[in-house]
Amino acid sequence: MRTLLIAGNWKLNPTTTEAAVALAEGVKTGLGTATDVHVAVAPPFVFLGQVDGVLEGSPIGLSAQDMYWENSGAFTGEVSGCMLVDVGCTHVILGHSERRHGMGETSEVVNKKLKAALEAKLIPIVCIGETKEERLGEQTEAVLLEQLSGSLAGLSPEQAAGVVLAYEPVWAIGTGLTATPEQAQAAHAFIRGWLAKVFGEATAARVVVQYGGSVKPDNAVQLLGCPDIDGALVGGASLKASDFLAIIKAGQEVTARGKA
Repeated sequence: MRTLLIAGNWKLNPTTTEAAVALAEGVKTGLGTATDVHVAVAPPFVFLGQVDGVLEGSPIGLSAQDMYWENSGAFTGEVSGCMLVDVGCTHVILGHSERRHGMGETSEVVNKKLKAALEAKLIPIVCIGETKEERLGEQTEAVLLEQLSGSLAGLSPEQAAGVVLAYEPVWAIGTGLTATPEQAQAAHAFIRGWLAKVFGEATAARVVVQYGGSVKPDNAVQLLGCPDIDGALVGGASLKASDFLAIIKAGQEVTARGKA
């Protein structure tokens, strides 16, 4: 069984350093030294340094929410992988649907960022997923195929093994809707099958594939218990330490009992 990764994407929240530090402290205190489930938090860029200081000495990883593919230069407003490493980042989220659909980010762009992240020794969390219209049109697998093949183009099997994938159906992000365990498992099984076909069975068996999309304490155990779901990329519920810790606890319960 792959070690579950529970990551909290804070998005454009909270609005002050004080609140960001308090949230990080709450998660750190609640988790303690437990390492049976991997945990990471992704604050906005401006809080990364302060949150890194809070997390010092804990097993919690620090993730950025995006990055640029160049290390330096005339790229106003961008942040590079080496900068993220310098402030303590271990992970970076790439290709989130809010960037793909809200900001026009293509799989080709995600691919360039992914290769730069791997070069910087960051663990990339690459997001993929279909819209409501695409699911209703029975295009889910076609969309996943395009995003997987485009975003992971040119990677070796060893590089691919170091990538975390996050299946996030766009229709379930921030809507209160959640894919059923059956829907989520079917998509994850398709993703794992594609990985096996392109990179080999051994690599497919190593890749962590998270689920994201309105993950909450009351649905986490069911989702995380699915055979091919290896964790959660949590949005709104990660902004309250008690809710995020409850999702982590659900992951610990699944880890302790194993999967069917």
